[in-house]
Amino acid sequence: MISQNLTITDPIGLHMRPAAVFASEMGKFQCSVTIIFNDARIDAKSIINLMTACIKCGSEIVLECDGSDEEEAAKKARELINTPT
Repeated sequence: MISQNLTITDPIGLHMRPAAVFASEMGKFQCSVTIIFNDARIDAKSIINLMTACIKCGSEIVLECDGSDEEEAAKKARELINTPT
């Protein structure tokens, strides 16, 4: 399992379009992808779960990827989070 701390840099946070793009891209991986925010564990492959978490710009999250392609998923997740839309 890969676990890493990240900060949301997109000015609108992880809402609507960024959440849709993130969930869509994470859905391409076989491993589980979870975001931990405010003690909640969020399925990062679910746009609804991401949007209802209200993760705003500047929020600190923990990203966990667990499975056969976890390294690739973690790399893609970092790219998406570090590149504002």
